[in-house]
Amino acid sequence: MPHRVVDFLRSSANTLEFQVSTLTKSAKTSRRRESPTGAARVGQGSTERVAYATTSEEEDSSSSSTSTANTTPPRSPLLRNADSSDSAHTTSSTSSTNTSKEVATSAKDHHHHKEKDHHHHHRITFPGMHFGRSSKDVHANAPASLDWKLESPPIVLYNDPETSTGALVSGQMFLNVKEDHALLDVESITATLQIHVTQKRPFAHHCHDCTHQYTEIKKWQFLDHPLVLAKGRHSFPFSVLLEGHLPASMDGPLASIAYEFKAAAVTKVTGTLQPAIKFEKILDVKRSLGSSEVPHHSIRVFPPTNVKASVHYPHHIHPTGTNTLQLRLDGVARLNPKAGTMEYWKLKKLTWRLEEISKSLAPACDKHAPRLPVPPPPAEGSDAQPQPPKGLPRTETRIIGEKTIFSGWKSSYSSATDSHVELELDYHLSKSHSSPAVCDTRWTTPGTSTSHEVTHQLMVEMVVSQEWAPVGKPNLVTHTGVGRILRMHFSSILTERGGIGISWDNEAPPIYQDVPESPPAYSELMMGGESMDGVVEGDMLMLPSAMGSGRSSAVSSRRGSAEMQRR
Repeated sequence: MPHRVVDFLRSSANTLEFQVSTLTKSAKTSRRRESPTGAARVGQGSTERVAYATTSEEEDSSSSSTSTANTTPPRSPLLRNADSSDSAHTTSSTSSTNTSKEVATSAKDHHHHKEKDHHHHHRITFPGMHFGRSSKDVHANAPASLDWKLESPPIVLYNDPETSTGALVSGQMFLNVKEDHALLDVESITATLQIHVTQKRPFAHHCHDCTHQYTEIKKWQFLDHPLVLAKGRHSFPFSVLLEGHLPASMDGPLASIAYEFKAAAVTKVTGTLQPAIKFEKILDVKRSLGSSEVPHHSIRVFPPTNVKASVHYPHHIHPTGTNTLQLRLDGVARLNPKAGTMEYWKLKKLTWRLEEISKSLAPACDKHAPRLPVPPPPAEGSDAQPQPPKGLPRTETRIIGEKTIFSGWKSSYSSATDSHVELELDYHLSKSHSSPAVCDTRWTTPGTSTSHEVTHQLMVEMVVSQEWAPVGKPNLVTHTGVGRILRMHFSSILTERGGIGISWDNEAPPIYQDVPESPPAYSELMMGGESMDGVVEGDMLMLPSAMGSGRSSAVSSRRGSAEMQRR
């Protein structure tokens, strides 16, 4: 077996050396040949060329030079076999190899000619595909355009969803007929306001229904029947009341909520329907919760130590501006009478952090609903039926503001009963965050399982170290190596500023049902067919109701005097 391998290697090496020498001799021979006979010999097949795909320029040059006989062949890749005089020295195996190479080379030459004809045209065409016109071209050639103007103030929902009266949105929709059309047939003008919820971590990826949910709020049909409009600007008013329970616009890490206003106008030109003229805008809806002027007060105790923290902080914070927190630590010193020392808890570091907790329920569409996990069976003796899950819960917590401080507080260790640490710090939202913070939101889409909740909390973390010193010698401090981490969490509500704006129901004029009762009518006292009205005495108007007793006594006295005279 080894000798066969050696023979094979030797034969292959000899064959390779022979081909190299033959290639060198053939190159020299082709350079010396300049007569037509030499060109004829080359054309008869003494030279074999292995052709590969080349560029169009090389193909053109090669096709134009084939008519001349003294054309130099390309350098690579080129294989030439031996002439008839040299082929007698080859073995039978070499001749069979050359025969197979001739067959392969002829096939490659045929393939080369096919590729040459195929690469003659470099244009790629898709006869069965039609891309159509872009939206820009459609709007540029449209006979009219749509625009709008909002006449209402910024959309702000005041107070919480339970007590808010909503926000009023009003404006005008404009259809601008271009100068090229004196008269334009308008078939319809419609508009829709809807809430678009986009799941950023949907139940099933690459599924449109699992990712997008829509809730229609209002739909307008501006035309009852087709109209013919002249060139110019035509206005169509619209208004809608956004109810107080609706959410504010948001773009969070789990989901986004957007109010989309879409309008479309269908026109005809010379009796032919034109592509719909579309108009889309996004409404920015905010919510403002009333804040208290008195800061929230919280007291925390940290066992097993005697440290007690008293914190005053605003319960409502805003995306812009700075908030102030006041902190006081008591019980930071303790007297050890047996050892005659004072033990202190000294503040070394303080870190505050604003955290945003987002919770969302990613719903499943009808197609992917069977993939939901099966709920566990109810316990024995329970009548409650297991409710199938409506989606997958998603939770994410991110930091929207953070800072660490190592100084800036005031400490007093005068006595064991009057030792304290006071600190006043300012905290705010980070401006360098990649995405803006989301205000507090809690909303469930009506008729669906989509729910969103965003809450915030302020975390304050303090690192204290225990030290001791002899009584009366506070400068001789000794570190014990004992430390504690004191951590506090405070619920905070992130909301937009209300500004000077008020709710729409407070600034609107009163309606008929809200008008109070009119003042009472004046009473009239009829005596002897005469009407007795108020009498002006000085600068005061004496009304009949106030003069009733005086008038009745005066009348009775006059009647009595008249009867005495008759007697």
